[in-house]
Amino acid sequence: MATALIGLGNILLKDEGIGVHAVRAVKEKFTFFPEVEIIDGGTLGLDLLPFFEGKDNILILDAVNFGKEPGHIGVVEGDDIPAVLSAKLSVHHIGLADVIFAAKLLGIRPPRLRLIGIQPQSLETGLDMTDCISGKMEELISLILKTLKEWNIECALQSRQRLSA
Repeated sequence: MATALIGLGNILLKDEGIGVHAVRAVKEKFTFFPEVEIIDGGTLGLDLLPFFEGKDNILILDAVNFGKEPGHIGVVEGDDIPAVLSAKLSVHHIGLADVIFAAKLLGIRPPRLRLIGIQPQSLETGLDMTDCISGKMEELISLILKTLKEWNIECALQSRQRLSA
């Protein structure tokens, strides 16, 4: 079962970069069996489509406006993840909903698709996430590992992590 873990977001806008920070942390700390393709999707937009091809499972991490308090973590699956094509001011505004719509249109949307999102506190310019969001990183990583385990993917700490523990 081909699986991808995709982190989305702009690391120049504080909490907007949580998806990218999360996948980087997971890639640094864990090895997966069977292998999981870990992708820093940043702000790639439609350039993410090749990563959807041939996948059975895709787990996406992103900052999401759930309309809840900052730090709220939500999980959205399958057809509950919006997949719409809407008018944009520029190609830089292409988001996840557009990518999923295009993947459906092209027939490459995987059978299992899950989004783990976190309500950001700040989208202001800055490289550091707010304390509220960075404080949720372990919970976010735990949800990632739980999802992958549900998909029959096991993980192990990388050897350099074992030495430092």
